[in-house]
Amino acid sequence: MRPHWDDLRIFLAVARAESLSGAGRALRIDPATVGRRVARLEEALGAPLFAKSPLGYALTEAGARLMPHAIRAEQAVEAAAGDMAGQAGGLSGQIRVGAPDGCANFVLPQVCAGIAAENPDLDIQIVALPRVFNLTRREADMVIAVSPPTAGRLSVQKIADYHLHLAASRTYLRAHPPITRLEDLRDHRIVGYIPDMIFDRELDYLSEAGVARVHLASNSVSVQLNLVARGAGIGVLHDFSLPWLRRGQRVLADQFSLTRSFYLVRHADDRRLERQSRFATALVEGMRTELARLDARA
Repeated sequence: MRPHWDDLRIFLAVARAESLSGAGRALRIDPATVGRRVARLEEALGAPLFAKSPLGYALTEAGARLMPHAIRAEQAVEAAAGDMAGQAGGLSGQIRVGAPDGCANFVLPQVCAGIAAENPDLDIQIVALPRVFNLTRREADMVIAVSPPTAGRLSVQKIADYHLHLAASRTYLRAHPPITRLEDLRDHRIVGYIPDMIFDRELDYLSEAGVARVHLASNSVSVQLNLVARGAGIGVLHDFSLPWLRRGQRVLADQFSLTRSFYLVRHADDRRLERQSRFATALVEGMRTELARLDARA
């Protein structure tokens, strides 16, 4: 008996979620149904595909062998859907984009709103997480990263550079000693990342400013910006977020400036999916335009 695509779809969901309940949520079906379908697939193939443990469902040797075949079947279905959508002219279905929360909060909403307006049958999901995404487990269809990955079968495209500067509210600057050089930061409250939660070395901004102590910290860029906006201290902020820093300004812009880059990361095999490739092109072009617009307003 040959496995049906629908059974393979459920197999992939369990493999990625490592649980029946997680797969059920992703597929919007009852976990008990997920379990029955997995059992049916195992019976059809004559081999156990998962080993259950306190940590969840892990692939057996047979499951690991099935995984690439199931992924290719998934890609074939995606390619067919993309071809049909291409014939219809617009994009449809669902695409999930993972991104660091700074990009997700200040850049992607405008970009994705524009893409959605041009493709009313397309559902776009933005996942903002302050950590590295796992594309193998399909936490997202594509990811915006601040460092290009060096391992895995991935396609990496540089999107654009962006810039960061020290910034503070004018209220804070009026109430505290003047800042004329980087050494003066030692006499000021600093806002930044929680040091042991910096998930990428490219985000370790304050060490480049010679700052050793972070007085008010968060793993969220949005929280940091709100702390700075409320006069809590001085932080390193993205230029593209500065339009949201009302009554704020850059500090020591002539002495401290950082340049970083955004990269679009996808499964290498997904480049053959016409629907995702069209979306990726629109996303990259939109981000470049939006970053340039926000930089001009900073």
